[in-house]
Parts: sequence; C-alpha cells; structure tokens
Amino acid sequence: MTTALEGGDWIRGITIRQPWATCILAGKTPENRPKPWPWRGWVLIHAGQKLDRAALRDPLVATTIRGRELHLGAVIGVARLIDCHVDQGPEHCTSPWAQRDAHHLVLADVHELPLPVPATGALPAWKPMQELVDQVLQQLPDLRP
Repeated sequence: MTTALEGGDWIRGITIRQPWATCILAGKTPENRPKPWPWRGWVLIHAGQKLDRAALRDPLVATTIRGRELHLGAVIGVARLIDCHVDQGPEHCTSPWAQRDAHHLVLADVHELPLPVPATGALPAWKPMQELVDQVLQQLPDLRP
C-alpha cells in the first residue's frame, strides 16, 4: 500500500439506511441528503443498522432490490462522489431517485463488495479507520484514489 493511501485520508464513509444503500449498488443516483456535502472523492457505502420499512413498499425500490440481501451494519460497497448540488427541478435532474428540495449526491464508479465488512458508521460522513480501508481493499485490489 502506498503512502497516499495511509490513514484513509483519500476516502470517507457514508452511512445510508437500507434499502437505499443496496439501491445505490444497483444504480441509484443521486443519493438525497438534507444538507450539502463538501467532500468529493471515494466513499465507503455503509449500510446503517436501521431498515426504512416504508421504502420497501415503493415499486421502484422493490424492483431494484429484488433478489438482493439487505445487509445491516456493514460496508457493502465503494463509490466515487463526483458532485453535490441542490435540486434544480425535474428539467435538470431527470432521475426517478431525485427528491425535490434535497441536495443530490452524484455517485459514479460504484463497486459492490463480494462480502460485506461489518462496521460501525456515523452521520453524516466519517473518516474510516485504516483497518476497515484495508479490509475493503482486500476485496477490491484494483481500487486506487
């Protein structure tokens, strides 16, 4: 591992309730948040401990997660956060996932981990311990900042 990767300075964690975290692995973008995010770069997709049961009744969510396990309390993927902008209406953001009056986190280069890595997250964004980053990199050896 190179010095540039030490300490997790190049990556942050983002905790997202299920089923939304799994939806991101299946192509959901943007991730909607109440406040803007200054961070740009790689993020660990951490499935929080809580399940948003009401979301399971949403047809778009149900179709997206069909046949997938909803892991809780674990890092389940990695993505690159490339932009954060306030909602500008459907004429600018046509994604069915975009919520009105929210800040949209635009994710790219999403990688699902073959095996979830148990972890405790935090809100809103958090700096992961090097041990956690190492466990993720073992599963995604080609991932580099």
